[in-house]
Amino acid sequence: MSMENVQRTTLSNGVSLIKAPRNGARSMTLLVLVKVGSRYETPKLSGASHFIEHMMFKGTEKRPTTLHISQELDRFGAEYNAYTGKDITGYYIKIDSAQAEMAVDLLHDMLFKSRFDEHEIQRERDVIIEEIKMYEDSPRDHISELLEANLFARSPLGRGIAGTRQSVRGLNRRALMDYHRAYYVPGRLTVVVAGMIPSGIDGWVRQTFGRIAKPRVPNDQPFTCFKQPGAVRSPLALQKKKTEQTQLALSFYSLPYGHPDRYAVTLLSNILGGTMSSRLFTELREKRGLCYAIGTSSESLEDTGAFTVGVGLDHGRVEEALKAIYTELNKIIQEQVGKQELSRAKDHMSGRLALAFEDSANRAEWYGRQWLYVKKMEPPEAVLKKIKQITGSDIQRVAREILNPKRMVIAAIGPGAKPEKFKKLVNWK
Repeated sequence: MSMENVQRTTLSNGVSLIKAPRNGARSMTLLVLVKVGSRYETPKLSGASHFIEHMMFKGTEKRPTTLHISQELDRFGAEYNAYTGKDITGYYIKIDSAQAEMAVDLLHDMLFKSRFDEHEIQRERDVIIEEIKMYEDSPRDHISELLEANLFARSPLGRGIAGTRQSVRGLNRRALMDYHRAYYVPGRLTVVVAGMIPSGIDGWVRQTFGRIAKPRVPNDQPFTCFKQPGAVRSPLALQKKKTEQTQLALSFYSLPYGHPDRYAVTLLSNILGGTMSSRLFTELREKRGLCYAIGTSSESLEDTGAFTVGVGLDHGRVEEALKAIYTELNKIIQEQVGKQELSRAKDHMSGRLALAFEDSANRAEWYGRQWLYVKKMEPPEAVLKKIKQITGSDIQRVAREILNPKRMVIAAIGPGAKPEKFKKLVNWK
């Protein structure tokens, strides 16, 4: 990977513009990040960020319907979508860079000229409720919400991003428009252009996003920071349900995005369950035949994080699987990772970054998210340099800090997900 020539400017109204060019590319990604998500919502407004994301595709005065929007993009083979997270909402278009002016105009039109048509709101409300039902019916998806509800109890982080059926039914046009007006403001917007960047991009962004009016009272309202407790309030999140497999997951409090040890945690995740040669995959699948898939993930937000182990397996082998997982967690706490294993994990991360940066969408996300979270932008080379300096002692230190049974939630969905069965399996040290 060559050094990145990334530029950031702040437009006169407060919108941040980031340009991350890539030599030799023909396409570009236009990504707009809004600093808002489910953690900014009150219980009554739960799901508003996600609902608004849906409504941005439902028509403007210039492009009256979803079909008008999709036809304009489909004509040029564009990839486009949106997502809502805990603290960020993102909209992107990946397209031939020759169509950049149209993409900028269209995305600005969607985000700031949407009609919020009453009939579309009613229809989309039904769609979102069906989406909620879909995730509830999928144990692999729903188990994440069970984990978060316990890990982040009494915090907006513990609520589902889509809201509840009840909260979504209560979100009317006025509530959605008020929420949009409050958070879709220049100071909370970051526009990222990555890939082949046309010479006219600055002007097109200034003529659209640069003309969004500042609110009379700037909305720099922070969220309520989550303070990790010494122990979780409730270590079990169980749902008894008829399924073919028991979905099982363990989640621990982890480090925030800007923490200097975050990349050590990423390596820890890679070594434990990030690949088909990782410790958990080798032990539980290859040696014991307990599961088809097992993996780990490490998610970091601005003020907190979560480290998770997830697996699906036969109902009768849950206890065996948990004990095997506990054994591997104890090993990495008690024994330093060897040089060869650590070197392989570092090489894997380097390779994955190289592959990811071939894609302008990943490039845009990389720089945009860094800017929103920590107000700086490190190229992959700088991150890889930090990763190379991480030692086995560093991995052991963060493992001891994070993999604490008092700060762990066990979630399970299946016919045997009963408290009396799991209470004896919580304490493992």
